[in-house]
Amino acid sequence: MIQESEYKKRRDLIAKKLVKNSLAVLFSNSYKNRSNDTDYPYRQDSNFYYLSGFKEDNSALVIFKSATNIKTILFVEKKERLKELWNGKRVGRKKAKKRFLFDEVYDYSEFESKLKELMLKIKTLYFDFKLDYSKVKVLKRYAKNLPTHKNIAPLVASMRLIKSDAEIKLIEKAISITQDAHHKVISLDKDGLYEYHLQSEMEYVFKNSGAYSDAYTSIVASGNSANTLHYISNDKILLEDSLILIDAGCEYEYYASDITRTIPVSGQFSDAQKELYEMVLDVQLKIIAMIKPDEKRTLLQEKAEILLTQGMIRLGILKGSYKKLLKKKKHKKYYPHGIGHWMGLDVHDMAPYKDENDKEIPLKKGMVLTIEPGIYISKNDKCVPKKFRGLGIRIEDDILVTKNGNKNLSSNIAKTVDEIEKLSFTISTSKNT
Repeated sequence: MIQESEYKKRRDLIAKKLVKNSLAVLFSNSYKNRSNDTDYPYRQDSNFYYLSGFKEDNSALVIFKSATNIKTILFVEKKERLKELWNGKRVGRKKAKKRFLFDEVYDYSEFESKLKELMLKIKTLYFDFKLDYSKVKVLKRYAKNLPTHKNIAPLVASMRLIKSDAEIKLIEKAISITQDAHHKVISLDKDGLYEYHLQSEMEYVFKNSGAYSDAYTSIVASGNSANTLHYISNDKILLEDSLILIDAGCEYEYYASDITRTIPVSGQFSDAQKELYEMVLDVQLKIIAMIKPDEKRTLLQEKAEILLTQGMIRLGILKGSYKKLLKKKKHKKYYPHGIGHWMGLDVHDMAPYKDENDKEIPLKKGMVLTIEPGIYISKNDKCVPKKFRGLGIRIEDDILVTKNGNKNLSSNIAKTVDEIEKLSFTISTSKNT
């Protein structure tokens, strides 16, 4: 768990980044309507949570910085017996003041009056420029005469790049739960099952292990469905001779995992599946080995594209000089996406890839990123050997940049052909004895 003192340190740090005579305002998320009078499950805004640790809606965080003083203020929903009867207990102002280490805590109903008062003392207002218009309208109502508006989101995003020890532990916990889920699915007898059966098994493990939810909509794509990168229908029957690309991870205490494994329905890779799979795996291992402080993601991307292109030439998927193929971007037909992304409070963590001077930010100790090479070949692609048509393979792990290199946080999740086949074989054998 992250201690309240760590959230306070984050607020202190961002306060130092603000100009004098300014006010920063961040809001909690609102409930999102699903249909009619039914809402989606509530999830707090990541930036608001990063600075407060507060999980309730109808709340706001304010940092006031004068020429000589800094004050942090939290606004929370008032405790009301009838509302709590329907929607659950609220922390309330008194408990929030004791627990969350803000200088002042008020009921949310007082937000506008306090805002109006503070606006008279400042020249610059910070808020998230992607904020819901209804909330922007409230801010601008009292900021009509302010000469400067600044976006608070990039300041928070830059802080979120480097994970603390406590954050890394939560990510590791999410990955541990995700490991159990992937291993459960690998070991299942899949005869007669549909993709959604595997999705439900994984999400059961998530929830049964204390994870709030999946970190994103699970992808369980068998056969040619794996060649749709964001396939989420998950409604096809599993055919015995096909592969299943499973891209699924959970969220634990707001921190994400993001894991992809590609496994055979039968429990054993065919020769062609094994050839393509081991080529992708070899590329992934070589890219992971490159990760260290001061390395650049663009170089990881370039190297991945070179290695995948060379691998496709060896397998007869592409023909010609790899340099010419890369120049003409012929490899993009089979590898259209990036090598990875930041991960943390969001599965695609809201952290910058370039600095304020538009220069690429090199890797640093404490960053967490995914590495996910893949090859996707449509069943209708007659330009490639028949044995590879309809195969979609992606392998993804979550990597921590360390002082001298990296740590694969998901290294214990079965990944080699032998590991996957043994995990499948153990269960299928026990079933038949």
